[in-house]
Amino acid sequence: MRVLGIETSCDETGVAIYDTSLTGGQGLLADALYSQIAMHTDYGGVVPELASRDHTRKLLPLIEQVLADAGLERHDLDGIAYTAGPGLVGALMVGASTAHGMARGLGIPVLGVHHMEGHLLAPMLEDDAPDFPFVALLVSGGHTQLVNVQGLGHYQLLGESVDDAAGEAFDKAAKMLGLAYPGGPHVAALAEQGNPERFRFPRPMTDRPGLDFSFSGLKTHTLTAIRQLETADKLDDQARADVARAFEEAVVDTLVIKCRRALDQTGLKRLVVAGGVSANHRLRERLAQACEKRQAKAYYPRGRFCTDNGAMIAYVGAQRLVAGEQDASGIMQATPRWPLADLAAPTTP
Repeated sequence: MRVLGIETSCDETGVAIYDTSLTGGQGLLADALYSQIAMHTDYGGVVPELASRDHTRKLLPLIEQVLADAGLERHDLDGIAYTAGPGLVGALMVGASTAHGMARGLGIPVLGVHHMEGHLLAPMLEDDAPDFPFVALLVSGGHTQLVNVQGLGHYQLLGESVDDAAGEAFDKAAKMLGLAYPGGPHVAALAEQGNPERFRFPRPMTDRPGLDFSFSGLKTHTLTAIRQLETADKLDDQARADVARAFEEAVVDTLVIKCRRALDQTGLKRLVVAGGVSANHRLRERLAQACEKRQAKAYYPRGRFCTDNGAMIAYVGAQRLVAGEQDASGIMQATPRWPLADLAAPTTP
């Protein structure tokens, strides 16, 4: 099947075409992405109504661009996949309605897929794709989860954040430090100039058993440290860099400790890391060291597929469409809250 994938869950409009007759990176025929970051930066975060309007403006031109890049016409498509959730409901509806309209006009199947399943399987787009089973760390602005992945749709949640996601914590720390949105890359860049010995921030929930995460307390500790520096009139550029370094080290240490525990608990030797925070260089370095000690291997999507994108949606949709899944006729899906654990494995005809 040649499957068109549409991603409109938040502030990126992503479109791609995946061909199941090819493997690994060769199966991806074309992809395009438009980011709304510049628009939302002025507001310090995503404005849902503006996001929905921008998806409406950009989606059809991106679809035409991707078809042209792949050398295809609309009638060459065999199926359409779109992000059905979780995400902003208005943004999700833009992708869902476009996908269903196109599919009805072309007489081809259409399927709403889970956004986090897309991230979970994004490394499958690479030539060096992991085999099942593996442990997955999904770490983004909206989610921080550890998942035991036995196969497509066979997911066991091992642990998750009980409050802020790691990416959300990065964004809030950036705002405290006067950095631009989105915060992750800016905090990481500032941390490069920081002194790792000046501050040590807590590693939340690492002093107790289990695989859940919590970053709310770390956020509060960061704010307290900044206010103390301000009160003492010591919040200069170097102090801000030192705080950023301490914050990043605390998040990275916490994620690495929990990943080590998950690998030990499951006995698995493959670790998939996906989501926007997976692009963090310090996290990748530390996870590589942890995996080497356990004779395990870490897998990541390429840089542009760490954040939201259409390629991951096209891939997951293709796997499930081939297995016979599709939306009921005329019924669009838009599910703002959709636990990954609710997903089921496809039943291959």
